[in-house]
Amino acid sequence: VHLIPVNPIREDGLSPKSRKRIMPDLLTEPPVIDPVYEAHVYCNIPTIAERSMEGHAPHYFKLVSVQVLIRHGDRYPLYAIPKTKRPDIDCMLLPSRKPSHPQLEAFIKHMSKGSAAQMDGSLSSLPRYPSHSLCEMGELTQTGVVQHLRNGQLLREIYINKHKLLLSDWTAKHLYLETTGKSRTLQSALALLYTFLPDFDWKKINMRHQWSTIFCSGNCDCPMRNHYLEEEQRRQYSLRVKNNDLEKIYVDMAKIVGIPTRQLRASNPIDSLLCYFCHNVSFPCTKTGCIGMEHFKVIKRHQLEDERERQEKKLYFLYALLATHPLLNQTVNRLQRIAEGKKEEVFVLYSAHDVTLSPVLSALGITEARFPRFAARLVFELWQDGKRPKEHFIRILYNGADVTFQTSFCKDYYKRSSKPMCPLEKFVNFVKRDMFLVFNSTSYYDACRRRPL
Repeated sequence: VHLIPVNPIREDGLSPKSRKRIMPDLLTEPPVIDPVYEAHVYCNIPTIAERSMEGHAPHYFKLVSVQVLIRHGDRYPLYAIPKTKRPDIDCMLLPSRKPSHPQLEAFIKHMSKGSAAQMDGSLSSLPRYPSHSLCEMGELTQTGVVQHLRNGQLLREIYINKHKLLLSDWTAKHLYLETTGKSRTLQSALALLYTFLPDFDWKKINMRHQWSTIFCSGNCDCPMRNHYLEEEQRRQYSLRVKNNDLEKIYVDMAKIVGIPTRQLRASNPIDSLLCYFCHNVSFPCTKTGCIGMEHFKVIKRHQLEDERERQEKKLYFLYALLATHPLLNQTVNRLQRIAEGKKEEVFVLYSAHDVTLSPVLSALGITEARFPRFAARLVFELWQDGKRPKEHFIRILYNGADVTFQTSFCKDYYKRSSKPMCPLEKFVNFVKRDMFLVFNSTSYYDACRRRPL
């Protein structure tokens, strides 16, 4: 069981049909939480060039490894509002339609030739790019592809062109690629890799399939993780039933579409409404009336309040520690091997979901971070000190912002050190030992089975 956050969707690629604008773009961050501004941030429409802090270090430091965890790009909704017309979004890739990218046309041609790729199990049967004139449920949109073409290009300029992380003679052994079995995560990974790699060679692409959205691989048996998830879901439910404004909005929307309120709530309307919002399409109407911006704002505001209470109540944090330990442990083990001189797997890409990134951020203690937007990226950089080659440091970046010293394990170090990074051993000790202290345990196995006092 996984938390199902109220999800959104979008695509700024206007279809041949005219689209009515529903909100002007907001350019400056408002002083108080504004649900419309937050929805724009979530949409992550590719417009202005992004500034990022990736790859920054003193000149005598050498970059030796980069591990990237991404959320898939903009997608069509996973849910439909009953008795309304589905949003009319085109999932054909058309380089002439906005948003576009200079390499979109070449990407489409390259993806149609991918027979030499090595892909685990069911991945080989998935399409390598979206191609439906009316998007299918959950399908990546052109916006989603462009978001990750931009991510890959940005990372290439820093890690390949500047830091020479992969040289022209790179091989499949230098990459570790893993994705869940959804077309939107596979396609997002391929879009990022296409603009990131020195040259995109299908014979060097070995994509591994991860069946679990929390990437727990062979360490998924954890009864207490499920316990904390259930407690967190009870908290979510309790907050929702106390919100009278939210209930009134659901009742009103249910009347508009002519279904019971319970059925409307179960259809997770925010997921669908975010698609209309992100793609600048008018919200749906029926003979009874129209769903409007006020409905959207109330539901989105509740979502933001839920995220804030989630931080305070700590149930999600306890879930997150147990949910993410297998993935963080794999990350730490790889960083240690590379620090010891192993030259393989210097670039790692995990292509995942909001329910993957969100608990990782929580477990690391990065409480200031927003809920993962479309095409969010979390980057772990490993650096070697050129003056003391045996010393290694990490930097952690979220959507281009350096969040290393927001982490629970490196906050104190920041106060005492002039180095703009965190010693690798701090991260290692956190994952191997400190993650379990709150459970009064010394291992993942024990923490997964120890009932709270």
